[in-house]
Amino acid sequence: MKARVFVTLKSGVLDPQGKAIGHALDNLGFRAVGEVRQGKIIDIELAEPNREKAAAAVKSMCEKLLANTVIEKYEIELK
Repeated sequence: MKARVFVTLKSGVLDPQGKAIGHALDNLGFRAVGEVRQGKIIDIELAEPNREKAAAAVKSMCEKLLANTVIEKYEIELK
């Protein structure tokens, strides 16, 4: 089974990288771009065939290592 984890900053948390990307896009002529938020994607291959156990394991990974849950949120997609 494969998992994809999307980690992004929570709403209201300052995103300086997103601001820099937005400014660069504006300088390149993309004037219609509004707020930009950046994040990361983590792909994980799991040897766990049980969907519920796999989801629980990935959630634990996110809580312990992959996301700083004070300022970041995460979404898990299982395939």
